[in-house]
Amino acid sequence: MSHTRWEYKVAYVDNWNRTSVEGEVTNPEEGERDSAFGRRWLNGLGVDGWELVGIQHTMPGRSYFIFKRPVADGAEPDLSVVRREAARQPAPTEQTEQTAGPQVVSV
Repeated sequence: MSHTRWEYKVAYVDNWNRTSVEGEVTNPEEGERDSAFGRRWLNGLGVDGWELVGIQHTMPGRSYFIFKRPVADGAEPDLSVVRREAARQPAPTEQTEQTAGPQVVSV
């Protein structure tokens, strides 16, 4: 008996003025109504096999939409991640954090 394996996608939705999925931003076309933009964007994900399974509201008008779809037989889920530029900078070492103190400059 095999079990279904899933992959997930998380999208940020900002008042239907902008959506963002892993750094790819989509905006309404000029003159497009919010509901039409939402339907167009959701239908695009649906065509790719994504099903909306949850919404996490963060503040009025802003939410994370969670989608899932079955992983095709013999395939692996996409495990790549797009990181923000700040996350790419190396973290300070423990020694640096412990020894860092006030900076003194003579003029």
